[in-house]
Amino acid sequence: MVSELERAMESLIKVFHTYSGKEGDKYKLSKAEMKSLLQGELGCFLSASKDPNVVDQIMRDLDDNKDGEVDFQEFVVLVASLTVACNEFFVEQLKKQ
Repeated sequence: MVSELERAMESLIKVFHTYSGKEGDKYKLSKAEMKSLLQGELGCFLSASKDPNVVDQIMRDLDDNKDGEVDFQEFVVLVASLTVACNEFFVEQLKKQ
């Protein structure tokens, strides 16, 4: 039987590969692929920013090896960072109650 955490890991992998490889390297996200992923999967986070350069900034922040693309390991950093921020927000909300 597959655990909830294993399903979550599988989902992350599937989401990444749904968007990667439409251009260039099929195991990395180009800027256009990253933008498509952000719009399709994290639209609320993206629309909250009024900065038109938000995708460029995210790419710069994630592209650790500076190859102009985001690989799976770099992508997981984004997911982990957003998850930590969401957890901190929910913990603060619970403390206020």
